[in-house]
Amino acid sequence: MAKIDHDTTDTAPVQAMKAIQAIKAQAIPTQAIPEKVPVAVDVTVRAMAEEDYEAVHELWMTISGFGIRSIDDSKEDVLRFIRRNPLTSAVAVLPDGRIIGSILCGNDGRQASFYHVCVARPYRRQGIGTAMVGYCMRALDAEKINKITLIAFTRNDGGNAFWKQIGWTKREDLNYYEFVLNKENITQFIEGSEA
Repeated sequence: MAKIDHDTTDTAPVQAMKAIQAIKAQAIPTQAIPEKVPVAVDVTVRAMAEEDYEAVHELWMTISGFGIRSIDDSKEDVLRFIRRNPLTSAVAVLPDGRIIGSILCGNDGRQASFYHVCVARPYRRQGIGTAMVGYCMRALDAEKINKITLIAFTRNDGGNAFWKQIGWTKREDLNYYEFVLNKENITQFIEGSEA
């Protein structure tokens, strides 16, 4: 069973989050949000902290099909992202402290985005990814965010299969556009077999 730990500091936002969680624990959970996911491994899902960056980045570099950006995924930029979204990103941690899963999750006040959702290969298909998604969805629900988007590269077969399996909708009715402001922000795709 995954343990969910939102308590990372004694800040006012964390205290507010605890109060919201206490209220929600008494209510009927939203059907779409994975509430209690059976997990076959003893793992704790908690908010990603700044000191988790190195272990999380190391994990990302083992995930075949991931697109890692030279600037956006640098320590400086990821820490800035976490500071802007202190309660919504998640990591899955084994009892020995190893991080085996992560989700970068942030919002603009209207909708949220998931980035770099992953679980280390030996721990997949044990409910850890779904538990992390549920953690992030509950955190976003507490912030009154109603929609989450994500991008899964077409070459990321495992990621695309996961989202389909847990009931997310692949949009066929839109085009995705981007404009790169910093041409030095190069995407490197992780290739080969995963560890």
